[in-house]
Amino acid sequence: MTEMYSHYQKDIYTEPAGVDTNTLKNLGPLQPMAGIWRGTKGLDVNPKADGPQTQAFVERLELQPIDPQTNGPQLLYGLRYHQHIVKPGEIETYHDQIGYWLWEPATGMIIQTLTIPRGQTAMAVGKAAPNAKEFELVATRGVTTNGICSNPFLEEAFRTDEYRIKIAIHDDGTWSYDETTTLMIRGEKSFAHTDKDTLVKIGEPTPNPLAMKGKGQ
Repeated sequence: MTEMYSHYQKDIYTEPAGVDTNTLKNLGPLQPMAGIWRGTKGLDVNPKADGPQTQAFVERLELQPIDPQTNGPQLLYGLRYHQHIVKPGEIETYHDQIGYWLWEPATGMIIQTLTIPRGQTAMAVGKAAPNAKEFELVATRGVTTNGICSNPFLEEAFRTDEYRIKIAIHDDGTWSYDETTTLMIRGEKSFAHTDKDTLVKIGEPTPNPLAMKGKGQ
């Protein structure tokens, strides 16, 4: 990771000048993901006491642009997201997740932060070209730059060693994800917990506040 930032000067405090405030124009490979989406072909393979269970699911996923973010000279553009998943025909939450997708134009780095209400959070990192149609991000337990943090019970009973997500942008305007979460289940071998779905757009994104201000709104 250190080599990725060797182009920055010794000044780690000064923010970049002339930042474009229109996030939607500066999301690189994340741009096609902005908006409100619905998935009806979800498939989850998860661990149960009597063996793997395959569960279909439907979801609503909203990704809205945020104002540009800076860490001194580092500049990030991003999407704030909320993913809500249920089983077909049910209203009880099957999975809920919030976080950010971030893009750093200067390095081609993509970051996904995620938090779920079972007491777990992670940050996955990858790299891609601005016009990439496929990219992959990885989080690894014990790593300080793209790691995983779990509550004590999950860490002891269902330890997460790796989270990996692959994104594919399709020519028809849809996009899909394929996730593999590698678990170490207490008293058993590792288990590949997988989730995948294809998302169809049902709503356009709302411009970030600074971009709207620039239009006099």
